[in-house]
Amino acid sequence: MKLLVAALEAELVAFPADLPGFDRLVTGPGKLQATYALTRALDAGDYDEILVVGTAGAIDPLLPGGVHEISGAIQHDVTDIDGVVGQHVSLPARVEIGDDGVVIATGDHFVDDAEAVGVIRPLGASMVDMETFAYIWVADRFGVPIRVLKSVSDRAQDDAITDWRATVAACSAELRAHVRQVYGV
Repeated sequence: MKLLVAALEAELVAFPADLPGFDRLVTGPGKLQATYALTRALDAGDYDEILVVGTAGAIDPLLPGGVHEISGAIQHDVTDIDGVVGQHVSLPARVEIGDDGVVIATGDHFVDDAEAVGVIRPLGASMVDMETFAYIWVADRFGVPIRVLKSVSDRAQDDAITDWRATVAACSAELRAHVRQVYGV
């Protein structure tokens, strides 16, 4: 059995309530909620794969819209004891899940301005979200393979939250079509 994971119910509006071969988990937004919900699910169930779907802001101006496979994640809202942004005092600076794909920067706030993008982009990410680092880190602790698919919802600039609200259903439909193509369900 696989586990279909999203942060918000809105990201799953295009998916049927019962997807053959998948249990479904909505974690809530942010790293803490993602960590807690996924840990509980993996502790209670036996899964051969985690499939995360959701929306993300594109911070690389050359990254096209559409669905992107995530290859790794960093945290953009942490600093180590020397004040180095993106470095955590006890967690790895980067978690990896593959060679093909884009790197996403995870943080506990919705990125919606050029100044924030200017700080995050030099860390090496092309997209931003609020959960992926946590999902990958938890999956690794449990030894369960994870795949993360993110649909570009906005450009993480001024009024990005308005763009996200307007496009989340379309992103869900893109993700659903991608899952249907890759998994045949």
